[in-house]
Amino acid sequence: MLDPQLKKLLEAAQAAGAPDFADLPPAACRGLYREILRSTDIPAVDVGVADQRIAGPGGSLAVRIYTPHGERPQGRGLVVYYHGGGFVVGDLGAYDALCRTLALQSDCVLVSVDYRLAPEHPYPAAVDDSYAALLWAHANAAALGADPARIAVAGDSAGGTLAAVMALEARHQGGPALRLQALVYPMTAGEPGLFPSYALHGVGQVLSMRAAQYFTAHYFGSAGKATSERGAPLLATDLSRLPPALVMLGGLDILHDEGLAYADGLMAAGVPVTLVDYLALGHGFINMGGAITAARAAIDQLAAALGRALAT
Repeated sequence: MLDPQLKKLLEAAQAAGAPDFADLPPAACRGLYREILRSTDIPAVDVGVADQRIAGPGGSLAVRIYTPHGERPQGRGLVVYYHGGGFVVGDLGAYDALCRTLALQSDCVLVSVDYRLAPEHPYPAAVDDSYAALLWAHANAAALGADPARIAVAGDSAGGTLAAVMALEARHQGGPALRLQALVYPMTAGEPGLFPSYALHGVGQVLSMRAAQYFTAHYFGSAGKATSERGAPLLATDLSRLPPALVMLGGLDILHDEGLAYADGLMAAGVPVTLVDYLALGHGFINMGGAITAARAAIDQLAAALGRALAT
């Protein structure tokens, strides 16, 4: 059953004639996405915020650093966060309030990554940028007031995909040892329609089947789907020796079943997994904490998990 507060939001969007992402060019999609997030966002809390540009594989890469006020002699934990948006939309500003809250409530330094977007920069640009930012955050942890031995990756939707891929990349390349991968409704299969949840929830929700196909086509280009684990972590042949995972799913999300399949795969490979299924919520709930009580609880849960995993 649909959460009553989410039902009200969806009905209001339908009454207002809100377009599907698939019916708009990318630039217009980005503006619509900002408006959607702004309408359901949580209030911005007071933390230290600093914008910085770092060297990325495609040139200068923007990151935003969030630091709770007050010193910690032993350093704080460090979270590298990857925003959602189908690899086509989303930016630092749209995720500012969420990242502020996650930093404050986890008592961690959080680095939000403004990876390049498709179709201007198709796969694997987002992956390459994301790993460069992870390496930078680890190398500069002490200067950021964080402990390089206490680091986690986190993200939602496309960002959840990137966080999962970062755990695989770090294992393959001898990168930073991660204490947690926090994956909020990640796209893990890289090909819309492979799982039943697409047919069940592909119409009338925040993320439609058509929008998923639209985003995937822009990101993967003519192939229209992922061909390796760097694009879709469910394609990995070995999920062992990965950091513990928090997997948060929406029961009415088209990505539900592939997220569940990835959690199952991690557990089968011996990776500790905390699986949370918000049965009455759909895609995008982590950005709806200002309008939906259950979504606000999900934000609190994510922050608490990051804090516990990165505690001294």
